[in-house]
Amino acid sequence: MLKEFREFAMKGSVVDLAVGLIIGTAFGAIVKSLVDDVIMPPIGLVLGNVDFSQLKYIMQAAHVGPDGKEIAEVAIRYGVFLNVIITFVIVAFAMFMVVKAMNTLKRKQEAAPVPPPETPPQEKLLAEIRDLLAKRA
Repeated sequence: MLKEFREFAMKGSVVDLAVGLIIGTAFGAIVKSLVDDVIMPPIGLVLGNVDFSQLKYIMQAAHVGPDGKEIAEVAIRYGVFLNVIITFVIVAFAMFMVVKAMNTLKRKQEAAPVPPPETPPQEKLLAEIRDLLAKRA
């Protein structure tokens, strides 16, 4: 069973999938930072110093309960949701561009003409004999 698992894990497709997953995770972190730290601050500045990650609709404010315990606020954090949507759109667009480039390369590769197979030496020799006989006649 261990041998079968090792064979499965070492197949090219599984290794490629693992590499893709690791690179995708790193790419997601880069895009998240791009959205949170580069794109949203200027948009927030233009909209009047709004920090999108702090936008929320408070349904119940934080307060101290009758037993003296602090009860956390209940809020819908739609600003964080907007950041996640923008991150998703950027990642989806990047993946679309990668797939589009791969499809273009695949089409070019398929469209490339296949060179004709080389004539076997026997046929070359027979053609030479034919040509010599044609010259004698």
